[in-house]
Amino acid sequence: MIRAVLFDVGGTLHEVHHDQEMADRFSQRVLDILAGRGVALPIGAAALTPLLHENAEAYKHWSEESRVELPAPRIWSEFYLKDFQIDEALLAPVAEELSWRYDATRVRNVPRPHMRETIEALHEMGMVQGIISNMISTSFVPRLVEDYGIAPYMSCLVVSAAAGIRKPDPAIFELAAAECGVPCGEMAYVGDTLSRDVLGCRNANVALSIQIRNPSIAHRDTAFAGTGLAPDVLIEDLAEIPGIIRSHNEA
Repeated sequence: MIRAVLFDVGGTLHEVHHDQEMADRFSQRVLDILAGRGVALPIGAAALTPLLHENAEAYKHWSEESRVELPAPRIWSEFYLKDFQIDEALLAPVAEELSWRYDATRVRNVPRPHMRETIEALHEMGMVQGIISNMISTSFVPRLVEDYGIAPYMSCLVVSAAAGIRKPDPAIFELAAAECGVPCGEMAYVGDTLSRDVLGCRNANVALSIQIRNPSIAHRDTAFAGTGLAPDVLIEDLAEIPGIIRSHNEA
């Protein structure tokens, strides 16, 4: 019996669209924030944008291998801005702002169709709901659910930045289960990747793995082609979820 439905954020509750102008504005803001701390980087915004992307990808690879989420000051010092050898202590006062801006202002986040209606429908069904998200910011998800008007429906918000661990480590699912008061064996989880979401469900023995199709991140799952790893259900629209839960519980 499914009693809880938890969600990923990026690619699941909303689609992430990359925009060069937004990325360059973000890079300029990074330079301005650092300059305000007395750290003037010898680089312009247009050159910083691809460097940040390259370094962020290196961190993503490292963190997916280790399943560890470092504290934000270390992420910016050792990975994102590693070329400039900035002391972690100098970054500590602004690291969370930089991390929030990285996911909130560098890209355009567009809510998935029927996102709020789906969450309201699940609430009407009596489902406990929450978030499990790999995120370098501790404040991005709490602010997002407020902006989307879904905060009252969320019983737990578990983000890797606070937990120190990342999907697909089963521990982050178990932490969310404990916070929501529903065991993994009575939980459905909705995400967009095999490598983090579906694999994490399998690792944690989550009862029902639902994957929402997201072609823009398919390249991250190429290593799992032909392995047999697959969700219990593949969907195109969040609006399909309430019916899937009803059918599962009636079976």
